[in-house]
Amino acid sequence: SLLANCPFSTRSFFSSLISFSVFCLLLHLSFFLSLFPQFIHSFLLPSFLLFLPSILGMLLLGFLYMFVCSLDILSSAFQLVGGKAAGDIFQDNVVLSNPIAGLVIGVLVTVLVQSSSTSSSIVVSMVSSGLLEVQSAVPVIMGANIGTSVTNTIVAVMQAGDRNEFRRAFAGATVHDFFNWLSVLVLLPLEAATGVLYKLTKLVIDSFHIQTGQDAPDLLKVITQPLTKNVIELDSSVISDIAVGDLSARNKSLIKTWCKKEKITSLVNITVPGEANCTIGAPCWVEGNETWTQVNVTETINIAKCKHLFVNANLPDLAVGLILLALSLLVLCTCLILIVKLLNSMLKGQVAVVIKKVLNTDFPFPFSWVTGYLAILVGAGMTFIVQSSSVFTSAITPLVGIGVISIERAYPLTLGSNIGTTTTAILAAMASPGEKLANSLQISLCHFFFNIFGIILWYPIPITRVPIRLAKALGDRTAKYRWFAIVYLILCFFVLPVLVLGLSLAGWQVLVGVGVPVLTVVVFVVVVNIMQSRCSHCLCPALRSWDFLPKPLHSLKPWDRIVTKVLGFCGASLNCKVKHVNKYLKQAGVCVDGSSTSHN
Repeated sequence: SLLANCPFSTRSFFSSLISFSVFCLLLHLSFFLSLFPQFIHSFLLPSFLLFLPSILGMLLLGFLYMFVCSLDILSSAFQLVGGKAAGDIFQDNVVLSNPIAGLVIGVLVTVLVQSSSTSSSIVVSMVSSGLLEVQSAVPVIMGANIGTSVTNTIVAVMQAGDRNEFRRAFAGATVHDFFNWLSVLVLLPLEAATGVLYKLTKLVIDSFHIQTGQDAPDLLKVITQPLTKNVIELDSSVISDIAVGDLSARNKSLIKTWCKKEKITSLVNITVPGEANCTIGAPCWVEGNETWTQVNVTETINIAKCKHLFVNANLPDLAVGLILLALSLLVLCTCLILIVKLLNSMLKGQVAVVIKKVLNTDFPFPFSWVTGYLAILVGAGMTFIVQSSSVFTSAITPLVGIGVISIERAYPLTLGSNIGTTTTAILAAMASPGEKLANSLQISLCHFFFNIFGIILWYPIPITRVPIRLAKALGDRTAKYRWFAIVYLILCFFVLPVLVLGLSLAGWQVLVGVGVPVLTVVVFVVVVNIMQSRCSHCLCPALRSWDFLPKPLHSLKPWDRIVTKVLGFCGASLNCKVKHVNKYLKQAGVCVDGSSTSHN
């Protein structure tokens, strides 16, 4: 088009030049393509292999980032689904005065909101407002400590594909559960009888002149918020308001709509019955038959809306929560599978041997005992950095599954994580106003000393590390019967707490009448099992084995056959439906590729 107005000879010259240039370009391209395999083999492939560890490392960090973000969104989803119910549960402070009821309420609420920090903050706000006494709040804090371990147990279930990995991962996750449950079994009766945690923390509070400090550092949120705040933002104060009895909070949505607000306080003239009702220090005057005064009125002005996905969605909290629950679990499972695959590909051969030795080797004698306590400090420090014990324990669960970290090393890391999450709560409590500081800090210190006492009970002497042995036994059992992991999860964190709560609501007479016989049977079975494995000759012949009982009462094999048949029946039914669909399509003249079970 540029040469359209040029003479014919000029156009011919440039056309020939362009044709020659295209010919030369094609010639060079064909020459390059002929050398392309050699180019790939001699230059691109070595360069790619050189940068492969860096690429895998960046992918691993990316998947780990998405894994942590999915845990954050999972917590938000649980709060949307069950947050208001959690507030309603906490509102009945008469039930909370029962230590056992308080314990199971702490477990249930923490499972519902997937955050011990949220449940602890609700308890602190109730204590500060005078709705709950500190002594009644201690069992709730113990329950929150148990409930927070459900997240890494869920993460371990995601590794059920490989039996060996599942055995290690589930044992590494449930060692946290066993530590918390065993600590509660010892310390809850002790606290109910003597009030040792309450008295110790009261002594600490009275002994030191503690002043209001600053908020706990929000280190992990700085990294994850750029993504999570564009997905969902919640107003967690709604749950606390429901718990303290604010009726207006029931009609509020947990989904935050306005992210930037401003409070404006102004003087407003109002009428009062008489001069005695005038505001102190404010003008007071009479006009006709009316007495006037001025009061400060604070008005909240919405300035800027949030920018997350659901800010303009006219959906109830439950619907948004279910959507986020499904998406976050999908991302969580996907990232976990990819992280495990990447770690398996990176940690092979000598690299895996070196890393395992570094992580699992103790210091030389006589300082080998120091290694575990150093791991406790590392766990506490890492949890303080990420501000979430759930995130830290969930992150080390896949490493235990693939064998990089042994369960003996994961145990002190988990104990340190329990301490780390309490130090964050202590710093957050120190940011409370002066009139609420003492109670807030006392509750946080109860949480801290509960974990310290638990470590003293179940760690210093090797023979007392019972959680490790129990977790390994459960890991072996769930690796053999993988469906039992789901049963364990539902029983420990949902069914058992709900049953105990129901018995507590019925009265202490019912709780004692049902609970004492059940506990007696459990203790008897545990003692007999120990004696069967250690000194069976000490038992009468009938109790040297459980064969005299029906098999479903002492073995999971009959239950496994039932579960296998049910799952097989479901699979067969689905297969039959696919066959019928394919048969119908063939009769209709539609081509169906592949075997009779494949479908388009």
